[in-house]
Amino acid sequence: MTQSHGYAAQSTTSPLAPFKFTRRDLHDHDVHLEIQWCGVCHSDIHSVRNEWGNAVYPMVPGHEIVGTVKAVGSAVKKFRPGDLVAVGVIVDSCRTCPSCKAGEEQYCEVGTTLTYGQKDKYGELTQGGYSNNIVTDEHFVHTVSPKLNPAGVAPLLCAGITVYSPLRHWKAGPNKKVGVVGLGGLGHMALKFAHAFGAHVVQFTTSESKIADAQRLGADEVVISKDPAAMKKQASSFDFIIDTVSAPHDINPYLEALRRDATYAQVGLPEKPPVIHPGNLVFKRRNWSGSIIGGMRETQEMLDYCAEKGITADVEVIPIQQINAAFDRVVKADVKYRFVIDMASLGA
Repeated sequence: MTQSHGYAAQSTTSPLAPFKFTRRDLHDHDVHLEIQWCGVCHSDIHSVRNEWGNAVYPMVPGHEIVGTVKAVGSAVKKFRPGDLVAVGVIVDSCRTCPSCKAGEEQYCEVGTTLTYGQKDKYGELTQGGYSNNIVTDEHFVHTVSPKLNPAGVAPLLCAGITVYSPLRHWKAGPNKKVGVVGLGGLGHMALKFAHAFGAHVVQFTTSESKIADAQRLGADEVVISKDPAAMKKQASSFDFIIDTVSAPHDINPYLEALRRDATYAQVGLPEKPPVIHPGNLVFKRRNWSGSIIGGMRETQEMLDYCAEKGITADVEVIPIQQINAAFDRVVKADVKYRFVIDMASLGA
């Protein structure tokens, strides 16, 4: 067994604290990573605090992982020790269902194995990236270009791919008007990608204080969504809108902003379901849809695209000892735009 240490929650109400545990020995197709950076995702907080009702403790969270390969199994050909690599939200799937065969492992019909908080096929509880190492199958490991800031790469493994995938799927690009709802960890990446793809990008925000930042990140227009007159001017004009907000909010004004046959994609996860006025869909044949992360092939495509275009997340780097305070700040939306843990702070 591989000895590991990190920070874990022992219960719904306990803070994250130092924790020692073991990883499995390398199987033939496994890769052993020494973790250097790990992003802090809002879903880590939901999971640790059991806000989704399925938490298993002890829990080491973290699924935005960047590190260096330390060792590989006997059958691994893609990676070798010293490579800079990344691991995201899932670490296994059945590989045989139609979704997996299509390269959409995130929609595995048998069920994915999450990077933390689930039993894997070996009967062991998966533990995440707030730790010094991880062992996972090579299929779920990605190559990272050394041209990119590795701390800024970490959030791409969840926040980045969560917005990249739907933007690609619904063909955001030149001659398309794309809206981004919310300017947080997900929203700032959606804005960067939509701008890079060549779309005309409109940032929706409730805060006038975010106008300048939205423009810096690539917005062609910024609309204050709490202003009914400003929203009315956008009616029936968008080809695609991506909603990154996880707090409860009224989506009907945004639906009204869609053209005929256009799509509204939900990637944020509000704890209460929205109320949708059916007329906002039926009278323009609009679509309300959703998306989660991306498959392994698409995730690598995104990382390669980011290397080509020089795209990373805007991050605030913290030591692991500040993680509980960082959780509180994330809940208050007090970060621009993603915390990343420098795992060197964990110590030996």
